[in-house]
Amino acid sequence: MQISKSLKRLIYWELGIPLTLLTIGIYHGLMQTIYRAGVIHQSSFAHLDYYQGLTLHGVINAVVLTSFFAVAFGHATIAFYFKREPHKWVAWLSFWLMTVGTLMAAWAMLAGKASVLYTFYPPLKAHPLFYLGAALLIVGSWIPLFSWANIYVKWKKENPLVKTPLAVIGTLVNFTIWFVCTLAVAYEVLVLLLPWAMGWKATVNVTLARTLFWFFGHALVYFWLLPAYTMYYTMLPKLAGGKLFSDLAGRISLFLFLLFSVPVGVHHQFSDPSIPRGIKMFQGLLTFGVAIPSFITAFTLAASLEYAGKKRGSKGLLGFFGKLPYLDPNKYLFAYLICGLILFIFGGLTGIVNASGQLNAVVHNTAWLPGHFHMTVAGPVFLSIIGMSLYLYSGIAGKKIFLPRVNVIIPYLWVIGILIFSAGLSWGGLMGEPRRTNLGMSYLNPKNELFTPEWVPTTMLALCGGIIMTFAALLFFIVFFGTMFSKKMQTGSLDLPVSEALHDERQILLFDRFKPWLVIMGILILLAYVPAFYSASNNPGPGAPAFTPDNPVPVQPASQSNIYNQ
Repeated sequence: MQISKSLKRLIYWELGIPLTLLTIGIYHGLMQTIYRAGVIHQSSFAHLDYYQGLTLHGVINAVVLTSFFAVAFGHATIAFYFKREPHKWVAWLSFWLMTVGTLMAAWAMLAGKASVLYTFYPPLKAHPLFYLGAALLIVGSWIPLFSWANIYVKWKKENPLVKTPLAVIGTLVNFTIWFVCTLAVAYEVLVLLLPWAMGWKATVNVTLARTLFWFFGHALVYFWLLPAYTMYYTMLPKLAGGKLFSDLAGRISLFLFLLFSVPVGVHHQFSDPSIPRGIKMFQGLLTFGVAIPSFITAFTLAASLEYAGKKRGSKGLLGFFGKLPYLDPNKYLFAYLICGLILFIFGGLTGIVNASGQLNAVVHNTAWLPGHFHMTVAGPVFLSIIGMSLYLYSGIAGKKIFLPRVNVIIPYLWVIGILIFSAGLSWGGLMGEPRRTNLGMSYLNPKNELFTPEWVPTTMLALCGGIIMTFAALLFFIVFFGTMFSKKMQTGSLDLPVSEALHDERQILLFDRFKPWLVIMGILILLAYVPAFYSASNNPGPGAPAFTPDNPVPVQPASQSNIYNQ
């Protein structure tokens, strides 16, 4: 379909800005592996220190890239399926708020005034512009939801007996989760952290801040993942040459994420003493509930791919794996999606370990954790984002892919790199290798009394994986920007692959309406988080003064008289 020039420009910018910033994020990802492998025995390189680089890597890759892409993909999905574009000035207002917020936070990080990592836990303190920028980015990303919801309501009134397209459900579920979970982090930033950063409050309630962050932080994972899930259900079967095994299975899976994405964040706080064991146990059980839509998805997609392989002439129980279009340059999006799906198997299995209180105690704050989440964030999330970004841009701009045969091998190189990288981190984590630590300054420096030789092979393995991943990312930048600066070859249009359903079940109102799911979502959140916030507010321990990553002494110690002020 043809879309307006305004929407085209908007999508170009919402793809181009984060992918340009991604070059910085990828560079600092490689530098992390170099520091940790003990190649560098100092705190900084090229005037950027370790924690500054780690913050840039996390914020750009995990927040900026994912937020901008989700909005751009949402605009494309809503416009394509409803044949109606979001309100022009509303869409651009969202873009400018997100862009200004990103620039404010970027300045603070690049200036070395916000080395607080992407979790920005207090008592690490950032410049006020970092917190204000984060708030603007979040608020800007809220705005499209209301425009899309308005379009959806009007369409539903005109088509009450037509099933809501599955991709639209995925988009609206995703941004509903995002809106709800970011209310907590917006409160954390504006009420707790910003006044503290501006010196209006001497101390901050660390436990409450962490609880508010993880109300947001784990749901953020599903905000990353749900665009990929939407592509898996609505595009992957078509790209494979088959059909989606069950439309209803996709709807059940997506609505279950609406229930289980938010009320599970306390499983990141199993070691926090201020939160009672009962709350941790309840949210831990809910965390295992997230496995239900994941298993539904695994079965449905496997059946869909089997059907595609059978149509292409496969024989035997697993013969369909050999008939899929892995290296077809014309179906390169299949390569990006299937590689992400393979990595997600390992990401899901290692995630079950983190959700268990006893097993989590073994791997807590070790390298196991980044080993796990890189197989999710840097697996299905990252590969679906860069693959779909290239697909959307080339289609809308009417340009052919630059170096198409190179493009189709990029995701496979990335898979090799991430498996090696995450294997090194996970192995090291099981041996106590800490995360978020410049190991080259101590544990991986042979001249230091803390030198730990058993971590040499694990960090070198992670370094090898990081180099392969960086090479794959470099190839992607060549392909993407080569496509961007190439000549227009045809009239651009918005065209998304649409998978037909093999079993297109009749309309079931429960799985075509949001209201009942929103009610259950609200009840679960209240049950899970009212006791958690009560405990964090009433049993926080002493308030914390501000610290920086490079100094164990507070920046400005709180006086004894106000240390308990919250």
